[in-house]
Amino acid sequence: MSDLIKRNKILLAIIVIATILRIWRIDQVPVSLFGDELDVGYHAYSILKTGKDYMGNSWPLHFHSLAEWRTPLYLYSAVPTVALFGISPLGVRLPAAIFGIANIWLLYLLVRELTKNQRVACLSAFVLAVSPWHIQYSRAGFEVTQLLFFLLFGLLFFFKEIRRSSSSHGRWLWVASASFAFMPWVYSSAKLFVPILLLVLFLLWYKPLLKFKRQNLIKALVALVVVGGPIAYSILFGGGAARFSYVGIFTDPTLEQEVGYARSQEAIARGELGDGLVPTLKDRIYHNKFTFWGGTIAKNYLTSLSSSFLFSDGDPNPRHSITGMGMFYKVEFFALIAGVTLFFTSKYNWRYKVFMAFWILGGVLPSALTRDGGNHATRLILILPPLVVCIAYGISTFIDKLPKQIAIWSLVLYGSFWVVLFLGYQDFYWVHNPRDSERWWHAGWQQAIQAVKQHESEYDIVIVSTKGEPPWTFFAAWYAYPPEKWQKMNMPNTTKFLEGYGEISYIDKFYFGSPQNVVNIYDYGKVMKSGQLYLASADEVNVNLIREPDRTPGDLQLIESIAYPSGEPAFYLFAKSE
Repeated sequence: MSDLIKRNKILLAIIVIATILRIWRIDQVPVSLFGDELDVGYHAYSILKTGKDYMGNSWPLHFHSLAEWRTPLYLYSAVPTVALFGISPLGVRLPAAIFGIANIWLLYLLVRELTKNQRVACLSAFVLAVSPWHIQYSRAGFEVTQLLFFLLFGLLFFFKEIRRSSSSHGRWLWVASASFAFMPWVYSSAKLFVPILLLVLFLLWYKPLLKFKRQNLIKALVALVVVGGPIAYSILFGGGAARFSYVGIFTDPTLEQEVGYARSQEAIARGELGDGLVPTLKDRIYHNKFTFWGGTIAKNYLTSLSSSFLFSDGDPNPRHSITGMGMFYKVEFFALIAGVTLFFTSKYNWRYKVFMAFWILGGVLPSALTRDGGNHATRLILILPPLVVCIAYGISTFIDKLPKQIAIWSLVLYGSFWVVLFLGYQDFYWVHNPRDSERWWHAGWQQAIQAVKQHESEYDIVIVSTKGEPPWTFFAAWYAYPPEKWQKMNMPNTTKFLEGYGEISYIDKFYFGSPQNVVNIYDYGKVMKSGQLYLASADEVNVNLIREPDRTPGDLQLIESIAYPSGEPAFYLFAKSE
């Protein structure tokens, strides 16, 4: 009983730490909701108000956004929080944080179930709780913590049933199959990963599975079909496959040029010059779409599992990782190497080793099939749990193999390095990164649209600049524009001619476009008319009117300047001087 209380206290402490790291100041850091988060928020708001996404589709299986089709489950999960907190950081991000915290508990239960090792289970939970990779995605409106929730939940129930010795084993297998089937509802990577996962689990454990009661197997199959059937239909016959066509290597528009360039280089090396050269058999064998695809996949695999991505540089997108930091702490490199080596040479059943190898290599596959998938932390999130387990296993097992005194000093040394790196990460995350990544998080848009809302009643027409990020989602979400009106206008496809701006999209008095034939800010007054309010991006103005407001042209009135958190200009509101 005392051991049970002790280990529950340890797990509770880990979950408290995880909760603080994921919830504290979530409304302020990251510094703003970026475009995809606002897309989630406005879709959830539209569902809440009308039962349709903002493009007018009733209770969709894939949400039709302005640029793509989106998987639905996280958006539906955000409806209750958006109802409570509105289209705000709490409204959009809270589901990701909740699922992220649940991931810690589920990983603990799964590792304890598989290893029967309390220390490895607690270490796995702790490593995930403080993981930069996991924290980054738990504090923003990304779907992937929900994806991990269903993966870990499904694996937990699957292995519980596989290892159950009673005659009722298989009774809860339907929970595992339903959980796996929910994964493609959450994120596109699962559309490829889940079918392979199910096949691998069956091939490795078909003997115990076939011993389950027939009614339990039928129940699991029905759950798989009922939950997974609608999303599978949408993927095959709806818009569900559109996302991959945007990012997949098989639809890369540069493929033909890449192959042609490689063949031309071969011809130059042979001394052949001129147009219309016919590729030789060798050229066709070594330079074709299949070698191009194979080379890209291999490169993506090597990048995804490289020390550069995992421990040094991370994802180049500042929304996905801290600039200049890997997805793990550098000191965890040694624990990961030790964990992989010791686990795959251990006496664990070979099936678990094969499954762990698949989890890592198969988890990379969906990302490896995309053009920038080598270091795309979102698409690679599936490999986070097995890498965390390897790190925890490496620490625990390596310490067991050392003499007690050396083990203690090794832990002290390792812990000291880890504390330094953890504190450094905290400093970067809370102090430096908000300023360094403010543009990536689309800071300034909220304040800009609020300024528009404050002044709109004074003007007949409001124009929002399109010279920068596409403004429609930012406007709709931050304005909380009535979704039933947005749906009827089929934004942004409804257009009207506005003198000086051309044929541009509009809704009510709000227009989205930029002045034509304008070279710099001093030409704006020639285009703008009395009664118009223009929201301009600072980049198009290219003059810092916060520091030098006197440089505002005489024929324009600077209504308001909107700054980034760093103090640099983000937007300006202009009107025609009377």
